[in-house]
Amino acid sequence: MSARTKTGRRELEERIAYTFSDKTLLETALTHISAMSGKSRTGSYQRLEFLGDHVLGLVVSDMLYRAFPKAEEGELSRRLADLVRRETCADVARALDLGPAIKLGVSEANAGGRRRTAILADVCEAVIGAVFVDGGYPAAVAMIEALWGERMRKPKRPLRDSKTILQEWAQGRGLPTPNYREVERTGPHHDPEFRVVVELPDLPSAEGVGRSKRAAEQAAASAFLVREGVQSAPAEA
Repeated sequence: MSARTKTGRRELEERIAYTFSDKTLLETALTHISAMSGKSRTGSYQRLEFLGDHVLGLVVSDMLYRAFPKAEEGELSRRLADLVRRETCADVARALDLGPAIKLGVSEANAGGRRRTAILADVCEAVIGAVFVDGGYPAAVAMIEALWGERMRKPKRPLRDSKTILQEWAQGRGLPTPNYREVERTGPHHDPEFRVVVELPDLPSAEGVGRSKRAAEQAAASAFLVREGVQSAPAEA
């Protein structure tokens, strides 16, 4: 390992606030299978990712159980799903600047692998697994609480999606399940754009646009809820 790489690994340890006794664990956690050059898959981060995924789930579940003593199982499950989802783990990886430290094969690196959400999420979980193996459960807890604590207290997105909220809103007023109707599909086959209308009896319809039918339905539900004053309009980028 070059002096520059060693320096980079030390800086990474500082960012995660953990120093490895076994440095090979950190190297394995940062090694994508594309960098193995025909060697055994066990030398990549896959096994540590598997372990880290389950450690993360356990620690975050415990954090939620203690932080929200009045929350029912359904709310806890929704919060857990949001905190351990791939996109959240990738966000943590970006905050730690894990991308430049990942060891990739040439083709994967040239394809932008260090920016891919899936790889960043996997490496994040692998680093958690490596910390767990090297330092035990308390070390993993300390790391996860430091990186996920604020995210747990202030979720970046609603715990329920707009379609669910709209359905519950309608049911609370004795209305039937909202009806979603695709009214337009434009763009090429490989990159379509959908326009969907959501309808409820005796109320104006609302429409939404998205790159998938589901996304368009969510956008339509959100527009309906904003109009009815149930939700605030999303902030503009």
